[in-house]
Amino acid sequence: MANQLRGNDLRKIGYPEGSAINRALDVLAQKEFKKMDKGSALALLKQIKDDPFKYVRDENWRPVAEQLVPQPARDVALNPAIKDYRRYGNDFIEDGARRQMDVAMQLPITLDGALMPDAHQGYGLPIGGVLAADNAVIPYGVGMDIGCRMALSVFELPPKYLEQRRDELRKLLLHHTKFGNKEVFKKVNTDDPIFDRPEFREIAVARQKRESAVKQLGSSGSGNHFVEFGLVDITDAKNDLGVPVGQYLGVLSHSGSRGLGAAIAQHYTKVAMDKCPLPPEARHLAWLSLDSQEGQEYWAAMNLAGDYASACHHDIHRRLSQALGEKPLAQVENHHNFAWKEVLADGRTAIVHRKGATPAGAGVIGIIPGSMTAPGFIVRGRGERESLNSASHGAGRRLSRTQAKAKITEGELRRELRDHSVDLLGGGLDEAPAAYKDIRQVMAHQQDLVDVLGSFTPKIVRMDGA
Repeated sequence: MANQLRGNDLRKIGYPEGSAINRALDVLAQKEFKKMDKGSALALLKQIKDDPFKYVRDENWRPVAEQLVPQPARDVALNPAIKDYRRYGNDFIEDGARRQMDVAMQLPITLDGALMPDAHQGYGLPIGGVLAADNAVIPYGVGMDIGCRMALSVFELPPKYLEQRRDELRKLLLHHTKFGNKEVFKKVNTDDPIFDRPEFREIAVARQKRESAVKQLGSSGSGNHFVEFGLVDITDAKNDLGVPVGQYLGVLSHSGSRGLGAAIAQHYTKVAMDKCPLPPEARHLAWLSLDSQEGQEYWAAMNLAGDYASACHHDIHRRLSQALGEKPLAQVENHHNFAWKEVLADGRTAIVHRKGATPAGAGVIGIIPGSMTAPGFIVRGRGERESLNSASHGAGRRLSRTQAKAKITEGELRRELRDHSVDLLGGGLDEAPAAYKDIRQVMAHQQDLVDVLGSFTPKIVRMDGA
């Protein structure tokens, strides 16, 4: 009979300690429920626990349901003090980015941070922000385009090859690269090992995006993503690439994890914001504990998206290498918009977020691009502790996309491209060189962070919109 139920019976079906159990037992003791058999009573109580909103209007069960309705979470408080952090090229960084980084340094999970010289305002963590957190990951601290990266292939072809075959190379870019949401290759490598990863089966959001991820393999996003032919100048004989000092043909690509990464970011940002409500100025910095199921899911999904972004770059470079009939002498790949588990200088283990910043640990090789008319730089990290072993991921924006479209004319862009002998296939005013900071100034502000091994100068640039 229903009145034979005890508190332990309710606990077994998920009732929390406290008033809900006591009130449920009181109701079951009422005359009209005493004769209900025990199984039926437990089934009813389980329904009430699973959907208390359905029973808050029921006169008998309202006292129980009201105890089970989730209460609005209170905002997680920020620390009143801003933790100290290093800003590289402080006068070179816009106020909005500094304010965003200040807020990030007030999070109760924050251990350390740094701001790179290419920094500008974004969502949550600023672009160019590096944040070390205690056993927690911030989806918007990673960003929307998870695992976005640079990849460079260096070919043993002389500079004159580019000028003599410029038209041919233009056609290769148009034929062997795809951009934006509408362009995909008719034939993709469906046997790529990335698609056998268990995360595509075990994580719902990844499973839902697997089909589109297959279709988008080897393609690039819109915005500032590109694939370009240019000239590689190796200037350091001890360059770690095994490439002699000299000038070579190169292919440089910049893109990320496409629709897969965006879906993962959107889903887990919402989960984090629901579980970790923060004050308005910090709401996009909501985090997931790595001790939680959601945190572990996001961590696995983030790594899947990063590896998928890498697979896309490998496919791009494979296609272009085959079209050229050349194998690369060397390749460089480095990524941003990611989180790494690392040990800080003081011995603490941390989750280091680099949103628009790139790893620059001692001996780590990477490439930091400029703009479509400015060189990028092949670098070797110096392992600077105050930067959390990080460096900038590019030149950084000087003008927002809206500002660039309003302030830069088509004529100015065409003159800039002509003056630097650059062919642009696609692109727009929002990506004009004048929208970006001077990469040489950015590099000057991070001399302590990286050593320069060489450069890459763009000559034929392919972007979305060609």
